[in-house]
Amino acid sequence: MSDKVIDARGLEPPEPFELAMEALADLPEGETLTLLLDRTPWPLLRMLDRDGTRYEYEVRDDAVEVRIGGL
Repeated sequence: MSDKVIDARGLEPPEPFELAMEALADLPEGETLTLLLDRTPWPLLRMLDRDGTRYEYEVRDDAVEVRIGGL
């Protein structure tokens, strides 16, 4: 399993959301997308919940890390 990482820290909305959506559209089955963000992406998390997509997130000192997909 491989892991795609997008470091979207420092980007203004909606760019992190758009990058995440593009990456998720191309993410192969069983792989994980990791997003590094400056803040918790509540709109993205609500969309993932609605769609039943697996994810987990962790708030760290320097970033919010969101892992989506195969985990």
